[in-house]
Amino acid sequence: MKGKVLITGISGSGGSYLAEYLAFNQKQIEIHGLSRWHSTASNKNLAGLKDRIVVHECDLTDFSSIFSVLKCVQPENIFHLASHANVRASFVNPLAILQNNIMGTANLFEAVRISGLKPRVLLCSTSEVYGQVNPKNVPINEECPINPINPYAVSKTAQDQLGYVYFKSYGLDVIRIRMFAYLNPRRADIFSTSFAMQVARIEAGLQKELFHGNLDSTRTIIDVRDAMSAYGAALEFCKPGEVYNVGGTVIITVGEFLDLLKKMAKCSIPSRPDPALYRPTDVTLQIPDTSKFVAATGWSPKYSFAESVDFLLAFCRAKVRRGIL
Repeated sequence: MKGKVLITGISGSGGSYLAEYLAFNQKQIEIHGLSRWHSTASNKNLAGLKDRIVVHECDLTDFSSIFSVLKCVQPENIFHLASHANVRASFVNPLAILQNNIMGTANLFEAVRISGLKPRVLLCSTSEVYGQVNPKNVPINEECPINPINPYAVSKTAQDQLGYVYFKSYGLDVIRIRMFAYLNPRRADIFSTSFAMQVARIEAGLQKELFHGNLDSTRTIIDVRDAMSAYGAALEFCKPGEVYNVGGTVIITVGEFLDLLKKMAKCSIPSRPDPALYRPTDVTLQIPDTSKFVAATGWSPKYSFAESVDFLLAFCRAKVRRGIL
């Protein structure tokens, strides 16, 4: 990877980990990032990178904003991560999710096209686009039918298809990655981090019970640091116009993951379901076939499942100790 890299959503949970990965492993590149001027995300995620990155205030729903940044930075590589990504919240605020995720992506691609720049663009999509998959299509490969069942997944499907359209019709070098579940300590709204944070709070005497939603969903899980290395490998080695699945090999239900955290806890962890945490519709079977991606990149995860869970729980315990609840 050479020259300038631009990360959309750099101050978010995934974007900040990606910035760290690139800063520590791609010393020769210049890292720029986009963060909304009114973002609810905090730049504290980037605290250790102040001397290594340049952050630009930019709202992707404002075409002039992204066009100005592109003309200023002129990146050779773009990682597009910025999205409203809370599935449960998308049922409550569907139009906001659709507007932000679809038009933000359309503005980005259109700004790249009009600017005359020729960057490689990695569009970070999600396994949610496959929806509730027929068991005969498991493990899920890239030929599996797209069948989104929540507003967030619809927005990501539109992003995914826009990526292909701008490759096919306008010649943009867009690579699409459909990422399956990964452990992300900085993202509080996913089940794994929510569980770990509640365990840490109960251990500290700040909470009595752990609350959960559906425990029957089956996932594979990888470490956030491995997910970011996969993004890096994808941009370097994958073919524009193609789509690739990325995910883990450890298969586990949400309930089994909760049981594991309970065993690792320093005290008993009572738990009970909370109706507010259930989704109107849920994706319950997400097991990927990643052979296409591995063949293209040679990528393999560095961290074991046990190391990833330790990393997550240690992060949450540290937050509780510091009073970040």
